[in-house]
Amino acid sequence: MTKKQKRTLIRILVSLALLIVAALLPLQGWARLAVFLVPYALIGWDVLWEAVTSLLRGQMLDENFLMGIATVGALFVGEYAEAVAVMLFYQVGELFQSYAVGKSRKSIAALMDIRPDYANMERDGELIQVDPDEVQVGDEIVVKAGEKVPLDGVIVAGRSALNTVALTGETLPRDVGVGDEIASGCVNTSGLLRVRVTKRFGESTVAKILDLVENASSKKAQTENFITRFARVYTPAVVGAAVLLAVVPPLFFHGQWSDWGYRALTFLVISCPCALVISVPLSFFGGIGGASKKGVLVKGSNYLESLASCDTVVFDKTGTLTEGAFRVTAVHPEADIGEKELTRLAAAAESWSDHPIAQSLRSACSEPIDRAQVSGVEEIAGEGVKADFEGETVWAGNDKLMARIDIAAPTCPSIGTIVHVARKGRYLGHIVISDVIKKDAKRAVDALKGAGVRRTVMLTGDRSEVANSVAQQLGIDQARAELMPGDKVTVVEALMDGRGKLAFVGDGINDAPVLARADIGIAMGALGSDAAIEAADVVLMDDNPLKIATAMRIARKTKRIVMQNIVFALGVKAAVLVLGATGHANMWLAVFADVGVAVLAILNAMRALRVSD
Repeated sequence: MTKKQKRTLIRILVSLALLIVAALLPLQGWARLAVFLVPYALIGWDVLWEAVTSLLRGQMLDENFLMGIATVGALFVGEYAEAVAVMLFYQVGELFQSYAVGKSRKSIAALMDIRPDYANMERDGELIQVDPDEVQVGDEIVVKAGEKVPLDGVIVAGRSALNTVALTGETLPRDVGVGDEIASGCVNTSGLLRVRVTKRFGESTVAKILDLVENASSKKAQTENFITRFARVYTPAVVGAAVLLAVVPPLFFHGQWSDWGYRALTFLVISCPCALVISVPLSFFGGIGGASKKGVLVKGSNYLESLASCDTVVFDKTGTLTEGAFRVTAVHPEADIGEKELTRLAAAAESWSDHPIAQSLRSACSEPIDRAQVSGVEEIAGEGVKADFEGETVWAGNDKLMARIDIAAPTCPSIGTIVHVARKGRYLGHIVISDVIKKDAKRAVDALKGAGVRRTVMLTGDRSEVANSVAQQLGIDQARAELMPGDKVTVVEALMDGRGKLAFVGDGINDAPVLARADIGIAMGALGSDAAIEAADVVLMDDNPLKIATAMRIARKTKRIVMQNIVFALGVKAAVLVLGATGHANMWLAVFADVGVAVLAILNAMRALRVSD
């Protein structure tokens, strides 16, 4: 509890004691008013001050004004105890609200406790702590075991395991070593690391994430904007209704001025819209915080609300549903050689190439290739490579290359890139290289369908047979292949049929145009990716596609909580307003309709912070 909250609690307790004393004293007239004014002034002076200052600013129709005029009016009609009690319970509600909001902010601050306090730099043989802002690109810093990584960089010495839970929501540590890139905000769990800094602190991963979370509340959901507009119309309307309620019956229907004045004051207390004004933004704030706890950063409550209405999810293939790295998935020798020898010959022929296919062949080779024995390398564009290895000519490439040397390459039923290998004009076999499907991709698609997504689509620039194979394995409804980046935008626009929101999921680097065009752009694998953080509306801080369903579940839970609060608050308000206008509700029931409803709505809103796996 903060100092301000403690002071408010003391004021409440002292005022309550003074109220009890005033009620027990056998005083009448002005003396009775005077003793009740003491607890009233103690508990309500700040509310009255806010009402006056709002009035001077031209913003009189807020909850402080409504509470002030209602309680002052109660004093005028002789309801001294009720005036003090209403103000007292109003302050109780304000204290509870302050505590609830503070707890929500602390929860988010705790899960986003990734801002580094210092960076270790070596000077004159000693480690000194400096402000991360002082470290320049190219400087080397030292990260000890148990410390946060303060800036993005590349490891130049040491091995360790990094705890990335604050960034990705994943509890499993990630092993790192020399040459690996690491992002600020991770925690070094074991060994000593020496890191060469690649980004200034203001451009680092941790700075961008903190900026996203801190500014997420600036982008309001449609529901929040509706509540704001509603309050602007609702508040003056109920004030006007209260005036009519106080004046019309005595003037035209011979009613008692005191009776109808009391009803009007009760009507004002009931009408305070604080339950809606507080609980709706708090619900979205809690949803954003709960999502960030799972490694899902939502840039604003408007995107969270859109995600709750999403019924179409469009995936980029490479890097989203697949690993985005070519691997040897099958080796089919046809001559009198084994799989290892066939792979060795292909790797040797491709040993001087930087092509991803060449890299995958070298990775699959079980023994190192002596490049000194590779000569006469000739790359044939669109076909493959020819090279002399161990005194013999080796050809490695597609069926066009085989046709060039008059060899009939067999048809392979496997899906992927086929590398045929020949030596001295003799066909030796072929190797299948393909992009491996992520282990959680199938579960992710199933989870989305289980969550009510009616249509899943995959877009790729790859060949049709590859796209159809991946879509079939994952259970995706549609696959569009051989697309250029501009074509993806056209396809997404055609899929946006207005029935629901469309989310596009990509890697955030080469999919920026379509990420921006979709209703919700979701970037995957964004740990350390500036392009992903900038382009997307929702950022998944690791590359696990299951997080998409998690984000959607959080969004829908948040939207349900928001709607529950709106229906509950308006329903109770409407019922008690009618009771107040007809004289069946006193100030005590009015307090429940205002403070009680607000407290219950806030408690409900705080559920958005709790997110299950």
